[in-house]
Amino acid sequence: MAFSSVSALFLQILVVVSLIHVSLAGRKLNELVEDQPNLLKYHKGPLLSGKISINLIWYGKFKPSQRAIISDFVQSLYPSKSQTTPSVSSWWKTTEKYYQLTSKKQYSLHLTMGKQILDENYSLGKSLTSPQIVKLASKGDQMNAINVVLTASDVVVDGFCSSRCGTHGSSTSTSKIAHLKGKSYKFAYIWVGNSEVQCPGQCAWPFHQPIYGPQSAPLVAPNNDVGLDGMVINLASLLAGTATNPFGNGYFQGPAEAPLEAASACPGVYAKGAYPGYAGNLLMDSTTGASYNAHGANGRKYLLPAMFDPTISACSTLV
Repeated sequence: MAFSSVSALFLQILVVVSLIHVSLAGRKLNELVEDQPNLLKYHKGPLLSGKISINLIWYGKFKPSQRAIISDFVQSLYPSKSQTTPSVSSWWKTTEKYYQLTSKKQYSLHLTMGKQILDENYSLGKSLTSPQIVKLASKGDQMNAINVVLTASDVVVDGFCSSRCGTHGSSTSTSKIAHLKGKSYKFAYIWVGNSEVQCPGQCAWPFHQPIYGPQSAPLVAPNNDVGLDGMVINLASLLAGTATNPFGNGYFQGPAEAPLEAASACPGVYAKGAYPGYAGNLLMDSTTGASYNAHGANGRKYLLPAMFDPTISACSTLV
């Protein structure tokens, strides 16, 4: 996610937490009026590859039904014969095109659902810094993993709402296994906040009226939870960025500390016909009136951002 305050934030993180790469590449807060880029450049670094588990670290109070919305989304990333099209897995399949274009075509990525870790007692308080997000992410596996920190609606995080909806980055493993092997391993992490109380007009659009830009009626959230459905959109965008630019030298456009990536390069676009303030011609649930563009596990429906297709140098949508 690109924004003006990123440089100062990035320097602070470098000073406080060494050997950490942070990419502020989630959804832009000005995504309603942002133009689409022409090309994402490959910077010759590695893409995330191998069998990678996605560990969910829940910080604060979340209902079991809310946790299920996210965990079902993660499980939907891998193809299943039972999934109805258009599906979450077909959306994710666009990331494979990035791997096919690299010189190391043996790269492949297989994501699986990992552990779920609950921190319901706010072990670090209700106001978190970026280094504390990394500390929470370290609770998950530190090898072959993406550790996703999900903060509750009453948790304040540096820069949340004012300049970002989430982040992704990487950190050096401090696990005993890595120490015993005498090797240095990196693990990827993501942070996404629940914006329902603090800034739904910024980080949960189009399920809430935007705070600026073209005004249109908010859409009905497919899982009947504005905060969590908004988190899915941000998590999806950051997962795509993590896969294709995990260490800051993969696919991106612009400065490395504030890049546009696979999904953040297509701000505000969710379906064909999208324009500033209008998400596009989405599917609608005939019973609930909810808008969506992807089917997921356990009968779920989700709204996912457009992804930049590097083979055609354009944003690609499911519908």
